[in-house]
Amino acid sequence: MNSSLISITWVQLLIALGLVSISGVLSIYYKLKLEKDLAVGVLRSFVQLLTMGYLLKILFGLNSALLVLALYLVMTFFSVHIIHGRVKEKNVSYLMPTGLAVMFSYSLVTILVTKVVIGAEPWWNPQYFIPIGGMIAGNSMNSLALSLERFFSELRNRRDEVEMLLCHGADYKEATADIFRDALRAGMIPAINSLMGVGLVFLPGMMTGQILAGADPEEAVRYQIVVMFMLVASTALSSIIVLLLVRKRCFSSAMNLLTGGGAGA
Repeated sequence: MNSSLISITWVQLLIALGLVSISGVLSIYYKLKLEKDLAVGVLRSFVQLLTMGYLLKILFGLNSALLVLALYLVMTFFSVHIIHGRVKEKNVSYLMPTGLAVMFSYSLVTILVTKVVIGAEPWWNPQYFIPIGGMIAGNSMNSLALSLERFFSELRNRRDEVEMLLCHGADYKEATADIFRDALRAGMIPAINSLMGVGLVFLPGMMTGQILAGADPEEAVRYQIVVMFMLVASTALSSIIVLLLVRKRCFSSAMNLLTGGGAGA
């Protein structure tokens, strides 16, 4: 198989930008008012990805564990920040539980995959640790936001039911058991759906990237299988941890439900 990689020039990147402009034209024509967000998203993707590319090039050269872990912490920090911005709940403090769930689950799965499954030496090898950690953070971030949003919205919608169960002697775990399961399921469904469709409906980014770079398709498939399994694991682990930590915070010491009918950042 030809292992040469076709380089993409800046001119070709600008041509690719023309594909995005189609969405902008449609937004303007149908008055969707998305063109501003689209422009900001395009600009941010350019800046963020190019910055990450240069940082990785530096990291590969320096081979420093401290710098690799520092970059990883920055990635997880922004993951928590984005989750906090997407979930609208003002009466319950969920930032700290989200941060703990993210740090524990992301780090555990990333280290297990790089050290045990792939066998990278050292385990913090930036060529493996940063891309794998980034994939885990990106996918689990969406699942965490879905789980939290579903949990808080269900608590608000079913407030009377929860309070009735509390009045009849149920503790907060019993009163929210169904809501807890629904929220956990909401967070895990996207990852499970990806398992169902991978290879048949779509070719994932990591596998496609390796093939475009000239890797053996069989080797690319094995890496992609590892990626799919690790995403399911990190999604389940991070979602259940954050829900377990947040659920108790939704109730006062007197077992009064704190979350109300309003929502906020």
